[in-house]
Amino acid sequence: MQPDEIKALIEAALPECTAQVNSDDGKHVAALIVSPAFEGLMPVKRQQLVYGALNEHISSGTIHALQMKTLTPAEHAARS
Repeated sequence: MQPDEIKALIEAALPECTAQVNSDDGKHVAALIVSPAFEGLMPVKRQQLVYGALNEHISSGTIHALQMKTLTPAEHAARS
């Protein structure tokens, strides 16, 4: 699966989200996801939102591994 396809799935599932997705082989994916939907959520809840967007592709094995950073816009701005 191409990084731009994964990016589109994540951004479609999360309101006002921006995602940066990298993958060398289409199966092992690293993503930075910034969304106001993460406000007030613990890290595991944030990850569950992202997994929900990709569950079909993870379950089928199309995506084998997903490493992600999930940030609110304020957290992302503080890192810059």
